[in-house]
Amino acid sequence: MQQKRVALANGIELDVVDVGPKDAPALIFLHGFPDSHRTWRHQIAHLSGSFRCVAPDQRGYRGSSKPTGVENYTPDKLIGDVFQLADALGIDKFTIIGHDWGGALAWGVAITGQYSGRVTRAVIANAPHPVLFPELLYTNRVQRQASQYFRIFRDPASDALVEQFGLLGVLLKAFGQPGDNPKMEPEERAALLADWENREAAIAMLNWYRASPVAVLDMDAPFELPNDWQRFPLPHQTIPTLVIWAMDDLALPPANLDGLDELIDDLTIARIPGSGHFVQWEAADEFNAALDAFLARTADGG
Repeated sequence: MQQKRVALANGIELDVVDVGPKDAPALIFLHGFPDSHRTWRHQIAHLSGSFRCVAPDQRGYRGSSKPTGVENYTPDKLIGDVFQLADALGIDKFTIIGHDWGGALAWGVAITGQYSGRVTRAVIANAPHPVLFPELLYTNRVQRQASQYFRIFRDPASDALVEQFGLLGVLLKAFGQPGDNPKMEPEERAALLADWENREAAIAMLNWYRASPVAVLDMDAPFELPNDWQRFPLPHQTIPTLVIWAMDDLALPPANLDGLDELIDDLTIARIPGSGHFVQWEAADEFNAALDAFLARTADGG
């Protein structure tokens, strides 16, 4: 997928795939960690005949801008990049599609953009809701255990691992030696390993975690909400929203789906069994089928 360099009004430059008819409805795809635009290869190939498909390497990743300092990776700046990317490409209205960290941003983009009418639909794949996830981290033992890697990524000592081994050193410390995923093409694995050699990008990618306000306590802390806990007062999501969830995700258990219907007015959930976290390529056919049905049902909404 050929990329082009796009300069945003805030000075950030992103490498972006922009394919499909320019006058067709726009889909903006946001990848997660530790990924790139390539994670959407099956969806872009499937949809670019009928939609304008835009997929950036986000701030801090691969060849895109990597400003130094944790403060440059706060959610407001990352969400702002998406709207400024749409501006730079002359896109007025769009559907936001995100996975993992890209999905976390997609929640924010959807909630922010629904009032202006710029964001007409949202598709979120295995990314926790910003209201529900912080509560799960306090109360749900499985989710807190699965999220202990946050603490490693946030530890300044991890920078020495990056300097010596690239991002792979930190991933091995956090998750151990993974087996080869038979659903990932060898050339994709090779491309990821090459990307992870970029030390500057590795620190920038870890800064996404360091800038997040989400608290991940150790396993000895009580599994209960603090006495002074107040749910973050985000407004309801009113635009049509599809949540695609890989049911065998070890990082984000299905408990993340509980309560979504209380926060989203027009919600469709597609549960995909037998797939791990990277559902967009581990179960591409099932993912695309759910996406097709949603886009067809909500076609009048953009």
